[in-house]
Amino acid sequence: MNKKDKSEEINEIIPDDQEVQEMNNELDLESEINKDQEESKSIEEQLQDELGKEKDKFLRLFAEFENYKKRTSKERMDLFKTAGQEVMTAMLPIMDDFDRALKEISKSTDKELFKGVDLINNKFKETLKNKGLQEIVTKEGDSFDPEVHDAVTQIPAPNKKLKGKIVDVVEKGYKLGDKIIRHPKVVVGN
Repeated sequence: MNKKDKSEEINEIIPDDQEVQEMNNELDLESEINKDQEESKSIEEQLQDELGKEKDKFLRLFAEFENYKKRTSKERMDLFKTAGQEVMTAMLPIMDDFDRALKEISKSTDKELFKGVDLINNKFKETLKNKGLQEIVTKEGDSFDPEVHDAVTQIPAPNKKLKGKIVDVVEKGYKLGDKIIRHPKVVVGN
């Protein structure tokens, strides 16, 4: 081999500056493409994370709103059930007065007066009953329940059967819906 052939062979093996530059450009382009892919993956992952966070936030907010709706609905229903509680409570002494008046009028000889007052009393009680007022039925001999009855006093029981039981009802009790607005006042046998 001659020198010229060897130099051509070496030139073919060793690239010139332009070829080196082109190779470097290709490598840079490939590395940029790889970086872009990595960045796009990380951006996608970031977006997925953000989306997951937003979904979680939305679900929590939706659940809170549903709980709020249920709670306000329940409160509204309770309010409707007991909306007239103050008025009903104010009417209870009037009902007691009617009962006492009927008791005294029944002793008189004027039966027409008794009928008139009794009609008014019945109409009054029916109107309150239609609005949800219920009398708590309590009579002599019933068991004393401290959650329902209000013991005014204890007296010696007239007989052994009434020991620990209700001897007398001093004042009637009433409920409005399921809520007791006035406990019956009773005397308990001891």
